[in-house]
Amino acid sequence: MAVVRWDPFQDLITLQDRMNQIFEQTLARSRGDREGVVASAWSPPVDIYETAESLVLRAELPGLSKENIDIQVRDNRLTLKGERRHEKEVKQENYLRVERAYGTFQRAFALPTDIQPDKIRATFKDGVMEVNIPKAEAAKPKHIKVEVK
Repeated sequence: MAVVRWDPFQDLITLQDRMNQIFEQTLARSRGDREGVVASAWSPPVDIYETAESLVLRAELPGLSKENIDIQVRDNRLTLKGERRHEKEVKQENYLRVERAYGTFQRAFALPTDIQPDKIRATFKDGVMEVNIPKAEAAKPKHIKVEVK
C-alpha cells in the first residue's frame, strides 16, 4: 500500500472550487448565454443636504424623462420611483456588452415632521432630479441678538 501525504486544506480548496462553479453556473443561467443582457435592479445615487430654509434631495437619473419619475410624500416619507427602459432600437443579439442597469427603482427617505409637504417642489434638468423640501417656520433657525449691558 502506498503512503499518501495528507493535506488538511485540500478539502477546503475542493469545496471552494465547487462553490465557485455553482455560482458561475447560476449567474450564467440568469444572464443567458450573453453577459449582462438581462435587465437588473438598480438604484440611483442620491445626495441630501440641508440649508437654513429647506432640505434638498438630488438624484442622478440619466436617461429618464420626467414622465418616468414619480415622487410622493406620505407619512413623513418621500418616495422616489421610476423606470429606465431598455432601448429597443438595437436588437439584443447585437449587443457586445451591457453595463448600464435598466428596470424599475424605488427609494424612500424619512422626512422630519417639521416640513411643509404642500410646498415641496421638484425640478429635472440634465438627468438630475432636485427636490426642494421647505422647512416649517418652527424648524428654521432663529437668530437672537445679544445685547450688552
